[in-house]
Amino acid sequence: MRPARGLSAEERALWARVAATVTPLAGREGETPPMAPPEAVTIQRRPVQRLPVPPKAPRLIEQPPADTLDGGWDRRLRRGAVLPDRTIDLHGHTLTTAHAALEHALARAVADDVRVLLVVTGKPPKADAKGRGLIRASIGDWLGGSGYRDRIAAVRHAHPRHGGTGALYVILRRKRGG
Repeated sequence: MRPARGLSAEERALWARVAATVTPLAGREGETPPMAPPEAVTIQRRPVQRLPVPPKAPRLIEQPPADTLDGGWDRRLRRGAVLPDRTIDLHGHTLTTAHAALEHALARAVADDVRVLLVVTGKPPKADAKGRGLIRASIGDWLGGSGYRDRIAAVRHAHPRHGGTGALYVILRRKRGG
């Protein structure tokens, strides 16, 4: 620790101007607050250290790729004209087992060149149902952080005949090349 230094004449004048602007609190006109004399005020100066700026940490969960469906796909999905190639039902799973089951279903769907995977999550919870709908709430993060996210073209709500608000279509890209 460095020894205390006294104030310069300029700093003392500044201190006196600041002290002159102080008004006592109501009911304490006779009291003067204990103030350190200007000579006892110490200013410690530390050398400025330039720390290297660390590179940005990679994001753990990347955003899913942009939607790449055309209007025709969306119209057919809304009408229920698209039949899912495969279905996975996540009812009765815990968050951990549901996530693992979804990853496994995606892996199999990609390996089999499936185009439409229907993921049944269950209906969204009502406002007063606490602790329900966690799988439904997590599905977007799971798909965005999946190792197969580059194969996901889009995610859409299912048609009522395929589960409606309790299910999602995961539309996968086809394999490129031979």
